[in-house]
Formats: sequence, C-alpha cells, structure tokens
Amino acid sequence: MKTITDIKGTFTLNNGIEMPYFGLGVYLSKDGQEVVNAVKWALDCGYRHIDTASIYKNETGVGKGIKESNVLREEVFVVSKVWNSDQGYETTLRAFEATLDRLGLEYLDLYLIHWPVSGKYKDTWRALEYLYEQKLVRSIGVSNFMEHHLVDLMEESSIVPMVNQMEFHPFLAQQSLLDFCVKNQIQYEAWSPMMQGNIFTIGEFKELAKKYKKSIAQIVLRWDLQKGVITIPKSSKKERIISNADIFDFELDQEDVAKLDSLDKSKRFGPDPDNFDF
Repeated sequence: MKTITDIKGTFTLNNGIEMPYFGLGVYLSKDGQEVVNAVKWALDCGYRHIDTASIYKNETGVGKGIKESNVLREEVFVVSKVWNSDQGYETTLRAFEATLDRLGLEYLDLYLIHWPVSGKYKDTWRALEYLYEQKLVRSIGVSNFMEHHLVDLMEESSIVPMVNQMEFHPFLAQQSLLDFCVKNQIQYEAWSPMMQGNIFTIGEFKELAKKYKKSIAQIVLRWDLQKGVITIPKSSKKERIISNADIFDFELDQEDVAKLDSLDKSKRFGPDPDNFDF
C-alpha cells in the first residue's frame, strides 16, 4: 500500500517524477474569475496539483490563477490534455503550443491524450514523446485508455505512459485495468470520483460517513487514495474545495475499503472509451 501523508503528498511516477496524489479538477469551471478564484483558493488551501484540458476552455484562467497565487510555479503540478480533434503528430504539437500560450507557462508537468481516438493516438503519442524528450513536459500519459489501448500503444512506443486517468469510483473500479496499470508502473488516476453526484444517495456511504464523522465526499476521496489512485475532485466553490481536502486525519479500515470495493457494478456515468463518439 502506498503511503498517504498530507495534501502535498506525492506518488512517484515511472520516470521518477513526484506527482501530488490530490488535486483540483476544473472541468465545467468557467474561464475568467470563476476558475481563477477556484485555483487560488485551492493553492491557498495547500493543493499543489491542478488538472485542466484544452476542451475545458479555461486554461487561460487556470494560468492566471496560478500567477496570482502566492505559490511558486515550480511548486504546482500542472496537467492539461490534447483534445480529440487535435490528435495526430503535427496537430498535437501545435495544440500543445496553444495550451502553453493560454496557460502562460513554459512547460507542463503532465500532458495527456484525452481519449484514444482510433487511428490517431499512436501518432499523438509520438508527439508527446517528442515533447518529453525536449523537456517541454516533465511527464506524459493517457486518459480513458482501456487495457487493449495500452497494449496496442506500448507495442510500438519507446516510453510507457506514466499516468492513465480514468473514470473511477466504487461503482466502476475496473480492478483488472488497475492491476494492469500497477504491473506496468502506470499510475492510475480518477476522474468523476463522486459519480456525478450519485454517491450522496447511497446507504453504504452514509453509514461510513457517520462512522468516521466525515462527509460522504471525504469518505470516497480517502478510498481513492488508499487504493493508490490519484484523485482530482472538481469544484469552483471555496467551501467545497476546502472540505474535499480534509481527508488526511483519518484512515478507512481495510474492511471498509473492501465494503466499498464490493459495490463495483461496472457502471459508468461518463462515456465508454470503446463506444465514445469522437
């Protein structure tokens, strides 16, 4: 089991880079003051990991929030993703330049392929390898890649992805995929840990929240970390950003981890990577 310490704790990627295991997701946060404030509140609270994407249309605000914070750039782990319509070798390189320009940064800490676009993700990965070799990104990875996508990619690539960001929650643990990533030293990361709000009506979560005197959200986020999975809950509300981070003063018993594991129904709340209409 990986060690969980505090909000600034990290997991080590397969290239030796330390990635904070807890971060702020900014999906659906509006560009401008809303996302600027969210980033500043998060960094003030101790977050050191901000996750955005070109398709979120808020990279400019994320960059502004980082600049206006009291935290040095090199202390913040900044993640973005190349969108599907930009995939391909040359188009990915151009998309990356545009992302850096919007963020106002000289490099990224992690750049991800957002979805496995058939016929394009291998060329896209070659572009990410180039960016990595040029030290424009400190680490590279993928998002929404199933095992067969990863196997296909790694057959022809020189660099194993450092991260795979997936929909992950107690109803969709995908343990075999998680095990595959662990075996191949690919760090697993969760998106949609709150099941798009559906966790708040489930009895098991209510019971554990009462037992540990924590919120349902805090129980689920702690479960993510104890599973060795990086988590990036999204919010633009100050009180929620602060509350989500209050998960480092307790630990779930192994029986309770197993109880949440047993809820797996292979149920998605987001798109299926094998059937997503790109």
